[in-house]
Amino acid sequence: MWNQLKTILLFGVLTALLVGIGGAVRPDLVGIFVALAAVMNLGAYFFSDKLVLAMYRARPIDEAAAPELHATVRQLARAADIPMPRLYVVPGAQPNAFATGRNPRHGAVAVTEGIVELLDHRELRGVLAHEIAHIKNRDVLIATVAAIVASAITTVANVLSFGTMFGHHADQDDDSGGGLLGGLLMLVVAPLAATLIQLAISRSRELAADETGARVSGDPDALASALAKLHGAARTIPPDHVEPATANLFIVHPFGALDHVTSWLSTHPPVEERIRRLRSMRTNRRSIGNYGAGWLTAR
Repeated sequence: MWNQLKTILLFGVLTALLVGIGGAVRPDLVGIFVALAAVMNLGAYFFSDKLVLAMYRARPIDEAAAPELHATVRQLARAADIPMPRLYVVPGAQPNAFATGRNPRHGAVAVTEGIVELLDHRELRGVLAHEIAHIKNRDVLIATVAAIVASAITTVANVLSFGTMFGHHADQDDDSGGGLLGGLLMLVVAPLAATLIQLAISRSRELAADETGARVSGDPDALASALAKLHGAARTIPPDHVEPATANLFIVHPFGALDHVTSWLSTHPPVEERIRRLRSMRTNRRSIGNYGAGWLTAR
């Protein structure tokens, strides 16, 4: 619940920042920036899944070719009370996975060729539950919109800052010095704040997906074990054709992870923290809830 509330708060700040930087420099253009935010949100809502799958050359996985994988995803989707997502495979040796889709009816889960080779069935099931949790929580839409709004803030800040610095008339008085300073602050502070908020949103959604996925599967230890393996592989196997702007979609950071000191600059929480949280759920079965009770009692 806290991760959900934190995301709402951060998203509100991010949107307010986009509108606010326009209003601070050009109050007469506030309506334009509100409309800009609305148009970008709608575009992300309808086209994010197709763009991401095409970007990574994802191929549909036929049920006849992978019946066990389809059966596992179908069972997890039923436990999460969402429609069966489409399944895709992404070429590449690095083991990883991501989910996309603007809502559960348009959900899709993509796994790399490497993850199928590395993980056993139980661990892969934990990863699939994590990705299904992203679809259930509509995290892909949240992450896509956050990225687009943050990018817009950076673009608008650059335009308005340069306009403030170089757009003064010769007859302006000493206030031009303040405008220059304000433009420089806008150029630096607004994009930095937007980026930090975007990263905080991404981290909060990963933690929420870990928790929801563990409840859906009823087996938090499996996801914890998978995260440890994937984290180690990401440090040694380079990603194929991964765009840094979409690194937040993957279950582990495809370019490796930052340490605890600088983890606030990462799209993902430290893997050690994620594993600790999952193992604490295992010691307290009540935190898992009713989703995966059958899996736990069967073990």
